[in-house]
Amino acid sequence: MTQQEMWQAWFDENGPRLLLCARGWSTNKEEAEDLVQETMLRMWHYQAERGGAPPDLPLAFSTIRFCGLNQKRTDSRRRKREESLIYLNDFEDVWLDPALEDDEDATLLQESVQRLAPKLRDVVIMKIWGGLTFHEIATTLAISPNTCASRYRYALEQLAQVLASMKKDRHEYA
Repeated sequence: MTQQEMWQAWFDENGPRLLLCARGWSTNKEEAEDLVQETMLRMWHYQAERGGAPPDLPLAFSTIRFCGLNQKRTDSRRRKREESLIYLNDFEDVWLDPALEDDEDATLLQESVQRLAPKLRDVVIMKIWGGLTFHEIATTLAISPNTCASRYRYALEQLAQVLASMKKDRHEYA
């Protein structure tokens, strides 16, 4: 029996079990099928390094669990990023809404962010518009997460001062 025939026989016998297990990690049948496919691909590569024989069933279930957790984590992160973009759009952020490029306040805020010190500006952009955590920013910039948080706080304080100054100037001229 060839390796391909062994895998096909193994999948014919265990495929329905794997699909049933995958249904517990997904919201619909199509996602479950995708999860089984990803699992089979991972196991194929894993087993290729060990002689190429089909895996034990517990390994397959463990791999489905791993792939399911990974997919849920990915979906959760994507949902958070999308929600943060919606939240920022609710406040009509100039970088996310091209129609507001002519808005004077938005333009002043954009210029204020650009005038921040580069180390502060980078953290603000990565945090707000990149949706990264302080830990991810710290890794990217090769600094500590506490330094990231401090830079972010300093940048927001500076931007708040600029906005307060803008409001004060408006009231004086009004």
